[in-house]
Amino acid sequence: MIKITQAVYQSDLEIKLHFSDGSFGVMDFSEVLVQKTSLTQALDDTVFFQRFFIELGALCWPNGLEFSAGSLYKKLEADGKLVKPAA
Repeated sequence: MIKITQAVYQSDLEIKLHFSDGSFGVMDFSEVLVQKTSLTQALDDTVFFQRFFIELGALCWPNGLEFSAGSLYKKLEADGKLVKPAA
């Protein structure tokens, strides 16, 4: 099972994610904000957006919003933004 091992704020709505298999990628969360749900609206605030943390390998925020490592990994991979370690 893939897990997030490190998350680093980059700029605006971007977070660099490092995964347990050694791969990494920069995730742009602007698509998430378009949804305007009760959980995602808090991310409009830059200070709140930067309060993310990793819990049990998932990316989380204090308001209960969380994204599984697997879903973020697949999204980065599908978008061609996942960098995998050399074999």
